Amino acid sequence: MAITCFIRYQIDPFQRDAFREYAERWGRIIPRCGGTLVGYFLPHEGSNDIAWGLITFDSLAAYEAYRQRLRSDAEGRANFMTAQSRRFILREERSFLEHVDGTIGVPAVGARP
Repeated sequence: MAITCFIRYQIDPFQRDAFREYAERWGRIIPRCGGTLVGYFLPHEGSNDIAWGLITFDSLAAYEAYRQRLRSDAEGRANFMTAQSRRFILREERSFLEHVDGTIGVPAVGARP
């Protein structure tokens, strides 16, 4: 059963660019360690201090193996340390979501502006 790790971040809105750089680094690290990165998302309108990250795994066991690889990844450890030292993440929450078959990655068909 595929799962997605949904991460909700409360960020310092005055350090938005620091969070963007942090998220961009995960774009290299997460796939290398075995996760399928759906993406990171910054606030655009509305709340200015909430961001999200979504990472998909084939199973909970695949997530656990990913976490082990991440712990030994030098760039991953450095990225975590950057976030801690610069304090642009104020709070982080993780939820694990089960996929609903037939609803992931379905492209638009015949949509007109």
